[in-house]
Amino acid sequence: MATMVEPQGMLAYTRLLSAVFGHLGVDARPLLSLATVLRGSGGNIPLEQALSVPREVLLAWSFRQTPRVRAAVLIAWKTASRWGDVQNLSRACFPLISNTEIVVDWNTLPKGRRGNPFCRSKVVAIRGPLTREIAELLRGLGNFQQLCPLSTDQFSRLLGADNATKLYSAHSVKRGAIDHLMSLKAAGAPFALQLISRLAKHTNDADPTVANMTVRYTSDPVALARVLQTGDVTMYL
Repeated sequence: MATMVEPQGMLAYTRLLSAVFGHLGVDARPLLSLATVLRGSGGNIPLEQALSVPREVLLAWSFRQTPRVRAAVLIAWKTASRWGDVQNLSRACFPLISNTEIVVDWNTLPKGRRGNPFCRSKVVAIRGPLTREIAELLRGLGNFQQLCPLSTDQFSRLLGADNATKLYSAHSVKRGAIDHLMSLKAAGAPFALQLISRLAKHTNDADPTVANMTVRYTSDPVALARVLQTGDVTMYL
């Protein structure tokens, strides 16, 4: 009886064989092509989700880090972002920095680092708690200086090195932010439910907002961020 192997397992085996082939001097291009197919079939999606990190645990941990790591952590939390979304940001990606509102524009990243360009979810307004702290941290950043040079793996290892956060990984931040918002919404928070998906950058064609093509013709990211109302939900993070 044949055993079914999930795409995640097949991708892991393919990567391992590719590395072995490389050491042996064997042509690994067929395996690399297979890996591309497997990634498109969901091979990069983990079978088990990361644990959701509570807000108070993450914030307490962030105080023990360097200013740049703390800034990246707070931005990842406030924008419900993956670590890979925030590590390449520079001050040039923030068209507005004030003590009461910050706008993040991922569309200003170099091509190849911004994923789906002109996506409405790529412009976010940060408001409410932690905004002043993030603004102060960002003001010390050079205009084109990378926000935080840590890779996703390095950030996960940094979390794992602390007893308070050793059970969490890089993806725990985004999951924690989404769980936090879901709990508040279930308790009656007045923000619109679709704002959670919009903030989390989850594509939703049914989202009744400005079309992505319209975003391409919008030259004012601050106005766009306010129209998209993400500030209404980041106030709760």
